[in-house]
Amino acid sequence: MRLSTKSRYGLRALFDMAYNAGSEPIQIKDISRRQDISPRYLEQIFQAFKKAGILQSKKGPQGGYSLARQPDRITVREVVEAAEGDALLVSCTGRKPQKKGVEECALSGQCVTQTVWQEAADILGDYFQSVTLQTLCDRAAKMGLKRETDQNLMFYI
Repeated sequence: MRLSTKSRYGLRALFDMAYNAGSEPIQIKDISRRQDISPRYLEQIFQAFKKAGILQSKKGPQGGYSLARQPDRITVREVVEAAEGDALLVSCTGRKPQKKGVEECALSGQCVTQTVWQEAADILGDYFQSVTLQTLCDRAAKMGLKRETDQNLMFYI
């Protein structure tokens, strides 16, 4: 199974937000710099995350993107589904109607290998559901990853 860069970069960006900004708004340029992801591509990915209720945005000088919920309430499964449209390993195991332009499998319901792909997708989906952004933040802290906090604050004497 290969996830697209939308899922991989999107998860990295959301982790970055949770780890470095918490619930505060953060600008795409900062995430882009730290994660080495194009700001334009992040904008595209973030639109899907806004639509899915994972992110919210605020305009203005103190604006940016922020997580719509606490990091322990956002799962990897949600992120993958928002970025990819689903979390299926193969399209023929979809329980919902096929996407436009994709024909239904002629062997649907009669293919024993379809059960293997469905079981694998269920197991992977359960695992993705069990991992949250907070899980990733905890792992990063254990790994000793430094947070980039308080760098945008100015102190006047």
